[in-house]
Amino acid sequence: MPISVERSLLIIIVVSIVTFATRVIPFLLFPKGKEIPPLVKYLGAALPPAVIGMLVIYCLKSVNLFVWPHAAPELIAGLAVVVLHIWKRNNLLSIGVGTVLYMFLIQSIFV
Repeated sequence: MPISVERSLLIIIVVSIVTFATRVIPFLLFPKGKEIPPLVKYLGAALPPAVIGMLVIYCLKSVNLFVWPHAAPELIAGLAVVVLHIWKRNNLLSIGVGTVLYMFLIQSIFV
């Protein structure tokens, strides 16, 4: 059963409002000049590396080292991401290049 245009628009509006709210709430809770609680500072420092680690584990959970191509595309793209990030310190560049390289490898080289 296809989704109607009205339902699609409603979904877009709700997702937009929720996304906007998540961006605005921190500014409402901690206005300029108000001290940020130590717990929030700690979470701001600890969560980004934890989330990246969790994403890496999620992306590599189904890789089988004993079946062709023996995780070669994942390792090559992952190495490219790490090298680019250490070299340029640009998340968008390293993740973008790693994604494009991985897609190229699995669709052209390791078919």
